[in-house]
Amino acid sequence: MAVLVRASRDADLPAIQAIYTPAVLDGTASFELEPPDLAEMTRRRAALLADGFPYLVAEIGGEIVGYAYAGQYRPRPAYRHAVEDSIYIAPNQQGKGVGKALLAALIAECERLGKRQMVAVIGDSLSHGSINLHRAMGFAHAGTVRNVGYKHGRWLDQVIYQRALGSGAETAPEA
Repeated sequence: MAVLVRASRDADLPAIQAIYTPAVLDGTASFELEPPDLAEMTRRRAALLADGFPYLVAEIGGEIVGYAYAGQYRPRPAYRHAVEDSIYIAPNQQGKGVGKALLAALIAECERLGKRQMVAVIGDSLSHGSINLHRAMGFAHAGTVRNVGYKHGRWLDQVIYQRALGSGAETAPEA
């Protein structure tokens, strides 16, 4: 079945939370230790949307199977042209092209917004699926911060990948 990527809606939040919860409890994509409740997930999404950032979901056959969003890479004003992407896929849908569809749409939306760089901060250097997805979508390895998180009884790295959006750093931004 085809993957449909669209803007998220309020009604999608229970499915989004259901996808994020195992990523927190069982995985290393998130460095959170306790999954946020629905009210917190709602607050986080609303804050991103209020700041003009995209928050997308992927559907297969009417079921939400993944979500992705972009937010400001860092809070200082000089970073205003750089975004950080986040992508989460339901465990039973990983490796089926959902991440690629979401990331392609997220890149396009951030380019439409005039952003110039997208940074992926990947939790755990063993997250081969996320690393391979970002490489396939034109991201280059920008660095590894070693042993900065501790979860599931082991130290975790953060792997940083980066991709130019639009004309990247070839021209000055408009504002």
